[in-house]
Amino acid sequence: MSRARRIDTHQHLVPPRYAAWMHEKGIRPGGVDLPAWSEGAALKFMDGNDIQTGVLSLSTPGVYFGDVAEARRWAREINEFSAEVVAREPDRFGFFATLPLPDVEGAVAEAEYALDVLHADGIVLLANNDGRYLGDPGFEPLLRFLHERGAVVFVHPGELPAPEVPGIPTFTADFLLDTTRTAISLILSGSMKKYPGIKFILAHAGGFVPYIAYRILLAMLNEKNKAQQAWTLLDQKHQVPKQLSVLKRFYYDVALSASPAALPSLLEVASPDHITYGSDFPFAPPVAIGFLNKQFEKYPLDPGLRAAIDRGNSEALFPRLKG
Repeated sequence: MSRARRIDTHQHLVPPRYAAWMHEKGIRPGGVDLPAWSEGAALKFMDGNDIQTGVLSLSTPGVYFGDVAEARRWAREINEFSAEVVAREPDRFGFFATLPLPDVEGAVAEAEYALDVLHADGIVLLANNDGRYLGDPGFEPLLRFLHERGAVVFVHPGELPAPEVPGIPTFTADFLLDTTRTAISLILSGSMKKYPGIKFILAHAGGFVPYIAYRILLAMLNEKNKAQQAWTLLDQKHQVPKQLSVLKRFYYDVALSASPAALPSLLEVASPDHITYGSDFPFAPPVAIGFLNKQFEKYPLDPGLRAAIDRGNSEALFPRLKG
């Protein structure tokens, strides 16, 4: 195991009142029961997995269920609850603030309050919000605000805006597709180019993004004129890396993805300083996290890169956690 004390950028919290609300609605996020969570249980888990700090976030389904006022109230309550957890243990916890998207006006107001008053470490956004992905033109005021603030934005998947397939839990593949869709949406909409100040962290090693990098390249080329397409084909040595460099702008956590099957694609596509450790606790049970931690620890990595993934890359994103 690395000597570095890990910073976990993919760790969730489940406030008690929010849990009761989800139970009332009969919601099973990702097709699984809502896990129990407490501050003490999180600390115990972290101590057993070499995690110094967990940056907490609310998972899917978020707070919006068609009622704007309700979503705004719940976002504020979740964020104030999260800030209280961090205030008690500032070296052990950070938090990404929840926003009431697709309510853009409310989202901008809540992001400003969370960053300026509650001192949130960043923002969590669901990959799709009421079926709309993050490159949607209607979300531009929020992206512009987050760009101007140089915000760290953790992108977490949710349920696809499509029917579930009986017998296949949605966390298995649908979540990965949801993240992939929103990454492509941000690229093809031009949002990655227009709002470079946002530091997007894609959950679960970016879903399918690393594996289908060249399919994304083809989609990007399809948007260009024939002369640009021809030049890319003629000068592949220079043009292909140039086009694919947008994928290196994303950060990627390794939650539930640090396996010998997934890591080669991730390491080929991601910038080495844009990969962070993630656990997905408590939605992933400790036994599953322990299994994948062992896979990660056995994987042949340069010690410097391993230390960067465990901690260094996150220290650059969250300067208050340095040391």
